[in-house]
Amino acid sequence: MKKCVSLPLLAYLIFIAGCASTGDLRRVQGDVDRKVLTLKEDNAGVRKDIEKLNESTTALRKSQAEINANITEMKDSIQSLKGITEGLKKDISVLKEIREKLDNVSFKINFIENFLDIGKKENHSESDKTGKIVAKNAVKGKTDKESIYALAYETFKEGKYEKARMEFQNFLKQYPDTEYSDNAQFWIGECYYFENKYEKAIIEYEKVVKSYPKGNKVPYALLKQGFSFLNLGDKSSARLILQQIIKNYPNTNQARIAREKLIEIK
Repeated sequence: MKKCVSLPLLAYLIFIAGCASTGDLRRVQGDVDRKVLTLKEDNAGVRKDIEKLNESTTALRKSQAEINANITEMKDSIQSLKGITEGLKKDISVLKEIREKLDNVSFKINFIENFLDIGKKENHSESDKTGKIVAKNAVKGKTDKESIYALAYETFKEGKYEKARMEFQNFLKQYPDTEYSDNAQFWIGECYYFENKYEKAIIEYEKVVKSYPKGNKVPYALLKQGFSFLNLGDKSSARLILQQIIKNYPNTNQARIAREKLIEIK
């Protein structure tokens, strides 16, 4: 009787155990399937990320190639610009040299005009009343104004500007108000000018204008003041002075030169 009870019970227990194992397996299988699906989805996402990364890498490579090409092009452009710059420097140097030569010619013309304009005075100062030329060797011991002025002017014509300047200054100390004084003051300015000391030249030319306003050297002094300002790069001041010459001395050679110089100034 006990054996009969045991067999059905055993069979039931086996059935229950079998049912439990199948359910667990299904649940486990379901979990596994879900995890596999999740892994597949994650894997798909990773693949997409890799694809995007590859695309970005390709784009970066293209960009790098373009950058390298641009850098190469820029280097070539810089090299070309350097060549152009060097060429411009040479051209500017040549133009500057030509401009300096033209200015020198203009200044020499002005100097000659100055010389011709005061030729009578200079020749008179170099000659005594009997018409004999007063040379350096003939004025030893002579201290009158004509001899002192003549010696200073001879020194100036020899190109000894510093010495000539000192001689003209000594002349003015002794004879500050004579028919030669405005000329002496002008030549002091010229000495500084030909020494390229333009600031000092401007000051000395101004003394001609202020101290000897009725003298014939005023337009010359103003013109050379204008040239001095140009040499200093001050075009505005130069332009004003040149315009003043044209206004105050319209029918003179200095006004003509001033007009020509104004056309050159930009």
